[in-house]
Amino acid sequence: MKKKSYLQDQSPFNNYENGDVNKNLDDDGRVKRTGTWVTASAHIITAVIGSGVLSLAWAVAQLGWVGGPAALVVFSFITYFTSTLLADAYRAPDPVNGQRNYTYMDAVRAYLGGRKVQLCGLAQYMNLTGITIGYTITSSISMVAVKRSNCFHKHGHHAKCETSNYPFMVIFGCIQIVLSQIPNFAKLSWLSIIASVMSFAYSFIGLGLSIAKVAGGEEDVRTTLTGVVVGVDVSGSEKVWRTLQAIGDIAFAYSFSNVLIEIQDTIKWSPVVPENKSMKRATAIGVSTTTIFYVLCGLVGYAAFGNDAPGNFLTGFGFYEPFWLIDFANICIAIHLLGAYQVFAQPLFGFVEGWCSRRWPGNRFITSEQAVRVPFYGVYYINLFRLVWRTTYVIVTALVAMLFPFFNNFLGLIGAGSFWPLVVYFPIEIHIAQTKMAKYSFKWMWLKILTWACLIVSLIAAAASIQGLIQSLQAYKPFQLQD
Repeated sequence: MKKKSYLQDQSPFNNYENGDVNKNLDDDGRVKRTGTWVTASAHIITAVIGSGVLSLAWAVAQLGWVGGPAALVVFSFITYFTSTLLADAYRAPDPVNGQRNYTYMDAVRAYLGGRKVQLCGLAQYMNLTGITIGYTITSSISMVAVKRSNCFHKHGHHAKCETSNYPFMVIFGCIQIVLSQIPNFAKLSWLSIIASVMSFAYSFIGLGLSIAKVAGGEEDVRTTLTGVVVGVDVSGSEKVWRTLQAIGDIAFAYSFSNVLIEIQDTIKWSPVVPENKSMKRATAIGVSTTTIFYVLCGLVGYAAFGNDAPGNFLTGFGFYEPFWLIDFANICIAIHLLGAYQVFAQPLFGFVEGWCSRRWPGNRFITSEQAVRVPFYGVYYINLFRLVWRTTYVIVTALVAMLFPFFNNFLGLIGAGSFWPLVVYFPIEIHIAQTKMAKYSFKWMWLKILTWACLIVSLIAAAASIQGLIQSLQAYKPFQLQD
């Protein structure tokens, strides 16, 4: 069996043909990147448009017709603005001709250095781990919803129809073990495109069902300018906590900065269109597409359900019929999360594998690859360390999801802790350092104001997540269905 280095894609002396190094390698000696703004847009949409789009009706219900759309637009602008700043940090010191930064931590190291590098890594990889666990839970909820939908159709809407999430978490984990052997982001484009199509599919289904419900006008739906009403829908304290949670949910629903640099590192270089311009174009498409879907699903969903909007109107059974369409939408959610899991896991995989290869460069278990011929595919190179480490990671995330099925509250807390540093603070600080911006200048002042305002949002969202976590712990009953 032929063997080759696990770090083949990082070596300037591999993968060239007929002695022409430049033909197959980029300027940094790595295998030539082939991504475009189209594939980068697919990665962004896969990362951003999650099943959370279907919970936006609930978020808008807490904020009302005024606060809901305003929050969606404001946070879409913040995300787009800071993402364009981060796109310029892919190369240093010059955003077009400088040396490449392969990860978010590399960008922080190049421009800021010091302890900020460790803080960035801690926030990024804790967030990525939390997201993968949350996706394991969410995908199982969608598959449970398929079984319950069929049960409700057969036995009536008031039937108990309880189903355990655990078998579906196991199935999701088994599939992820296979998908996790995709070597890196560059090989992930096909999965991201499929996942993006799935996200559009279930978003359109949810939107279409909401429009049909509004057009039907069969029920008296209460909507207000300020959302749920104190004394009618919720108590005063519940109104405060729900408002904070809704703001936090919307803010974090847009964030993809924790994988932005890794996505940009898949884009091919062109003398006409450098990587930062392609990434900014992809960011504009990804964020604008996301905002359109978020506004439509949030506002139309609120119009359909009013102040009684469920947390997720596909898995929370805001709709029961047509049951086959509900089933298809939830299957699309599960397929989308299969791809989204990989988009968020790949940077973590790459970080651990890169660190180990640098720490033990002579260890053949870590660095060598074994060629295996796969039917209908061709030759696939298996790295034993990658196989063991990634399989272990998927198993651990599945076990944590099974032990703590209310982990979405932990995820909200992790998101609150990572939104400010990853989406706002580091991109702005890098931009200030990169442009050598004068202290106390007008632009410096308003960037600092934006930083502090977003810090306040993160803090209040963290408080809401902690309150929700306490409630979940108090209500938690092991071995009972969590949906």
